[in-house]
Amino acid sequence: MTRSFDTRIPLHDGHGIPQLGFGLYKVPDADAPGVVEVAIAAGYRHLDDAKLYENERGVGDGIRASGIDRDELFVTTKVWNADHGFDRTLAAFDASLERLGLDEVDLYLIHWPAPHQDLYVETWRALIRLREEGRARSIGVSNFHVHHLERVIDETGVVPVVNQVELHPWLQQRELRAFHAEHGIVTEAWSPLARGRAIGDETLASIGTRYGKNEAQVAIRWHLQVGNVTIPKSVTPERIRANTQVFDFELDADDLAAIDALDADFRTGRDPDDLD
Repeated sequence: MTRSFDTRIPLHDGHGIPQLGFGLYKVPDADAPGVVEVAIAAGYRHLDDAKLYENERGVGDGIRASGIDRDELFVTTKVWNADHGFDRTLAAFDASLERLGLDEVDLYLIHWPAPHQDLYVETWRALIRLREEGRARSIGVSNFHVHHLERVIDETGVVPVVNQVELHPWLQQRELRAFHAEHGIVTEAWSPLARGRAIGDETLASIGTRYGKNEAQVAIRWHLQVGNVTIPKSVTPERIRANTQVFDFELDADDLAAIDALDADFRTGRDPDDLD
C-alpha cells in the first residue's frame, strides 16, 4: 500500500515527523517566502531549515503568509559549527527563533559534528536543555557517523531522535541505517536526488517509464519505501509539486533491487569527519 502525504514516522520521544519534507538549502532569503508558500500549498507540512542557509527570516515570513495554522507544520532548524558549545548553542537557538518568528521548533539539530572542535557533546547537552524547556519539541543530529552517535549517547544517555545525513541511491548508508534501527533513530536523507544525479539515470528512468513517473519521483518513492524521511528541494513551482506526486504508485521487489544495486559509496558533500 502507498502511504499518504501526511504520513508521520514515529519518533522515540512520542512525537512524529512527516516522512516527506521540503528542503530549503540554498533558497535565497528574498525568495524563501514565495517558495515556502508554494510548498505549503502543494501539501508539504515539514520544512527543513538551518542557520547556515541564511533564510530563516524569509521562511518565517512564508509560513505566516501561507495562513496555515502553526500546529499543522513541522519546522526544523539547525545549529551551525561556529556556534558549538553549551552557551553559544543556546544563544544561536534564540537567534534562530527570532529570525523564524516562532516560539518553538519541532526539531532542532546539530548540523555537523565538527569533530576537530570536540564540542559536539557539549552542544548536545544544550539541545537537551532546550528540549527540557519545551522550546525544541524534539532534538537530533545531522551528518553524524556511528562513532559520533555512540559518543553522545554514552556521555549523556540521551539518544537523538533523528540523524539527517546525505543519503541517496548512490550512497545508501546501510551500516549507519542499521545502527539507527537498533537505537530507534529515524534516518533522514538530505540530497535525496544526489544533487541532480538522479535526473537522467537510466535505471531510474526505466523504472519510471512503467509507472508514468520521472527519475526524481522514483528516487523519492524509493526513500519512502525503505523508511527514510526525505527532504527534496526545488525553487521551481512545477518541480515542487511534481515531487509530491509519489503516493499513487509503489515500487516492486525488482525495482527496489535495481536501485539497491546503484550503491557506490558516492558522496556529493563532505565527509563529516573532515568538516570543522
